[in-house]
Amino acid sequence: MTMSDPLGDMLTRIRNGQTAGHNTVNSPASKLRSNVLDVLQREGYIRGYSRTDFSSGMMELTIELKYFDGEPVIREIKRVSTPGRRVYSGISDLKRVYNGLGIAILSTPRGVMSDVEARAANIGGEVLCHVF
Repeated sequence: MTMSDPLGDMLTRIRNGQTAGHNTVNSPASKLRSNVLDVLQREGYIRGYSRTDFSSGMMELTIELKYFDGEPVIREIKRVSTPGRRVYSGISDLKRVYNGLGIAILSTPRGVMSDVEARAANIGGEVLCHVF
C-alpha cells in the first residue's frame, strides 16, 4: 500500500514514540525525511539518526529521541503543509512559532532549513512543519 504523506508519517512516529517514552523510533528512509532530521538535529530537538540498509534494497532511519529531566524535548510537532493543501510563505510573511521559542521547517530552493536559517538567507518556501 502506498503512503500519501510520508513526512507526516515520520512526524507521527516521533510524536508517538516520545509519548510512549521510547529512546528510538524507526521510519522508512527518504531524502526529504533525512533533510528534516538534519534540521531537527542541528536545532537540538533529537540526539541524532542513523540509516540502516537492508539486503532487499530498503533503507530505514533509526531516530534517537531526546529527553530533558524525563520530559520529551519536543513538546509539539505538527505538519503544516499537507499533500492536499500546500502552504507557501515568503520571508516577509513567515510567522514565528511560539514567539520564537519554536521553529518552522521550510523546503526552499536552497534545501530544507529552519525558519531562522531562511530569514538569514532571505528566502521563503513551503512550510513543512512546526516544532516546539
